[in-house]
Amino acid sequence: MILWQTLRFAVGGLVANKVRSALTMLGVLIGVASVILLLAVGNGSSQAVKDSITSLGTNSLTVSAGSAAGGSRATSSVKKLTVADAKALASDTDSSAIKSVAPVVTTSATALYGDISYSPGSIVGTYPAYFETSNQKVARGEYFTDDDVLGSRKVAVLGATTAKQLFDTEDPVGKKIVLGGTPFTVVGVLQAKGGSGFTDPDDVVIAPLPTVQNAFTGFGPVNQILVQASSADTTTAAQADITRVLLGTHAITDPTKADFRITNQASLLTARESTTKTFTVLLGAVAAISLLVGGIGITNIMLVTVTERTREIGIRKALGAPRAVILGQFLTESTLLSVIGAGLGVAAGIAGSHFSIVGIKPVVIPESVLGAFGIAVAIGLFFGSYPANRAASLRPIDALRHE
Repeated sequence: MILWQTLRFAVGGLVANKVRSALTMLGVLIGVASVILLLAVGNGSSQAVKDSITSLGTNSLTVSAGSAAGGSRATSSVKKLTVADAKALASDTDSSAIKSVAPVVTTSATALYGDISYSPGSIVGTYPAYFETSNQKVARGEYFTDDDVLGSRKVAVLGATTAKQLFDTEDPVGKKIVLGGTPFTVVGVLQAKGGSGFTDPDDVVIAPLPTVQNAFTGFGPVNQILVQASSADTTTAAQADITRVLLGTHAITDPTKADFRITNQASLLTARESTTKTFTVLLGAVAAISLLVGGIGITNIMLVTVTERTREIGIRKALGAPRAVILGQFLTESTLLSVIGAGLGVAAGIAGSHFSIVGIKPVVIPESVLGAFGIAVAIGLFFGSYPANRAASLRPIDALRHE
């Protein structure tokens, strides 16, 4: 009965000052929603990075030019990767860990189809092995072949985004597009890999390496070499074989002076996950400040409420209301403010997570919802305790004399 009366008085106090109560709840709402949404953005970013890396396959390795140790050697003195390096890796008879090799050059150009002009994210020149190594599946048509590479044929495979931009609902297979003034026949369209963030893996045009070199980049070095290990368990052995072969082709006797670096997808995934976890924690810490500000708002509002209702407190105490009842009433009011505000904040945070934020699809962490709600309620109790104690400590005679 006493609990019900305390709750009824608390609700009455909040209803009597609707605007003030609503503004206080708004502060808590913003804090809770911020925590949920920012943690969801961090988690979504982490998931996007993970999906992007794992989509390449756990047995994929990337060889790039440059010192793995990040030494002070001048960039101009570092030997670039070449097609000859890729051929040496592919023809290495001492390695059973290397399944396929694909040299890669990348460039950019404007694509034209009819009166439609579009600039894909990248133009890739490579070998057919690239598709399997990078886990690219064809949705329509087919991949280009080794014969296309040997004949430097002007054929291309489009990513899903590029195909959509140039052809919309029209089937691109068999159609001709113009890339930087060179006509290409579309032989296939890749399945959409998807992804969120600042780059679109589906916004690409892939063509035979000699064709791209002849039309755009020249027959110089390649940007990187993709290597597919025979299985996920042999990636370490494949990495050792790559190092051995390239040290030989680059005439380097000291492995510590290697002018190339090898990226293992599994190690890259571990490093990226660690980075994004730190990013997520940082976002959560920033959002937690909003909750703290909401708690300070509760203190200020409750102090004003106590001041305005000093005579009411005095009358209730003069009629025999014990200290615990007064304390409970104001603690209940502050807790109700935080509970209602937190509940609305949870709803706003979950609703907001259905929309992309700066290109990232938020992924709500269930623990963040429960944690933000619980912390908001705890903040209501903590920051409401001082005004409640102040109200409960008033002497009846002093309260009654308050104007």
